[in-house]
Amino acid sequence: MINDAPNINHLWTYLIVEELVRCGVDTFFIAPGSRSTPFTTAVARHPKATSFVHFDERGTAFAALGFARATGRPAGWITTSGTAVANGLPAVVEAAIEGVPMLLLTADRPPELRRTGANQTITQPGIFGDYLSWAFDGPPPTVEIAPAFVLTTIDQAVHRSQEGPVHLNWMFREPLAPGETHADFTAYAASLKNWEQSDAPFTAYPATVRVAAEPQLTAIADHIRASARGVVIAGRMRSPAEGAAVVHLAKKSNWPVFADVGAQVDELDRHVIVNQDFLVDTPAFREGPDMVLQFGKRYTSKKVLQWLERTAPSKHVVVDGLPDRLDPTHNVTTRIEGDIATVALQLAEHTTGTDENGTAWLSAWQEADAGVAAKLDTYFAGATTLTEPLLARTLGTLLARETLVVGNSMPVRDMDVFAILQARPTPVILNRGASGIDGTVATAAGVVAGTGQCCTVLLGDLTLLHDLNSLAILRSLPAPVIIIVINNDGGGIFSFLPISSYNDIFESHFAAPHGLNFGFAAEMFGLDYAQTHQVDTFSASYARALAGKKSTIIEVHTNRKENLACHRAIAKILVNE
Repeated sequence: MINDAPNINHLWTYLIVEELVRCGVDTFFIAPGSRSTPFTTAVARHPKATSFVHFDERGTAFAALGFARATGRPAGWITTSGTAVANGLPAVVEAAIEGVPMLLLTADRPPELRRTGANQTITQPGIFGDYLSWAFDGPPPTVEIAPAFVLTTIDQAVHRSQEGPVHLNWMFREPLAPGETHADFTAYAASLKNWEQSDAPFTAYPATVRVAAEPQLTAIADHIRASARGVVIAGRMRSPAEGAAVVHLAKKSNWPVFADVGAQVDELDRHVIVNQDFLVDTPAFREGPDMVLQFGKRYTSKKVLQWLERTAPSKHVVVDGLPDRLDPTHNVTTRIEGDIATVALQLAEHTTGTDENGTAWLSAWQEADAGVAAKLDTYFAGATTLTEPLLARTLGTLLARETLVVGNSMPVRDMDVFAILQARPTPVILNRGASGIDGTVATAAGVVAGTGQCCTVLLGDLTLLHDLNSLAILRSLPAPVIIIVINNDGGGIFSFLPISSYNDIFESHFAAPHGLNFGFAAEMFGLDYAQTHQVDTFSASYARALAGKKSTIIEVHTNRKENLACHRAIAKILVNE
């Protein structure tokens, strides 16, 4: 293959793509462009590479993010020069905050065209700022640089991408197309003979599993045994294996688990408290925990975080795979940077003799949790019209094993508070690193590209409007995406903020009603469509979408004022009783 390369540009990009595939990066999200022609051609002609082509660079970047969230492996994001690169920034920010692997392969103009006013030329090195785990500005391909340089650069990039986004910005001179230059690369490629005859990467980077040190484990275990009111906080985690390990530790410690909707835990387990939002402000738990074990990313519930800040437990341990500080209230006393599942299981092995520890505390939470659940069941019983809380609760009962992607603002909060996920566990993906509303549909597309299985998305109307372009990606996926859009004609979350009382500006400048329905979008992009506001017809529409083979939009109309009243009525019932 090397000797058959039509020119030096395509020889190097063949090496790049081949080495990526050998390193396990075999899926690429591509936005068409001229300067990136060598990258795109190498992917298109590689027999083991899979590509998804979409015209919107922002969409392809979020699709790469979704792929990595679902699989734990990076995908390649390929784009041309200029502002096309800048469109990747929102997805890169999200990936950086969450430590999601990404490989950004951007094409650039050669040095002689930089800062000259050449068309479609911007300063691409450094464009992603601090939101990278590694970056490299590749030179224009030339036979004056040994080909092994290309391979070792890719190997380092893939290795570093496990920590977060990596940017490989590569300069290309003409010719960009795979036109023959009749150059003979036999002598140039001779040093790669052994590499060509194998299927392994040029440089091997062994996988590392980070563990906690023995003295640290012993000290934490001692505190667990001494604690009468411990709580395990299960934030967003990457896999059910991590969630299961954290719940196992809670069982060994005899502690309750507060699980985020993205925690990947079995919410039907008796140690998992699902109604903590309604309990942390009650007199029974005003004293708070004396110790907290927190795993994973930032917790969605603001009330729980405020409770922890107010009660200030004397020991607050955070376990996460990234070195970044996860301590917005500045209460963390111990931090472990390590593999979540491994550290949780290590701690479980050290927590012997805790069988009766915290029994009264755990029982109090379980009893109170059951009481709230009964009141919520009574409140929702017999309801036929969907409210936003009831939609979340209903969806939680309908989900099977398909992945759920939840949009930000109100949908993630309602799923966190009101839904009890019946599947054990339901894979849930959230873009809560920066909590933006951009790229949610594209993220779901990346999930399906990675898993090959159906995916459900719950989002708001503004979130869908923000990512309408990405509906085009759904036609190329191996399985359908079911999009449930809550259309309350604007930004529903603003109704819960103080600005909502300023009637002269609220509706026009914050709620921003748009008056649009999404049937037109489904028709435009060739999707199935259903519209409902009833519980039974929603359930039937969702069942049909699951049984079908075509991506679907299910539109649920709600009213922002009624939604606010519903949330307040639920809170009043639970607080008063």
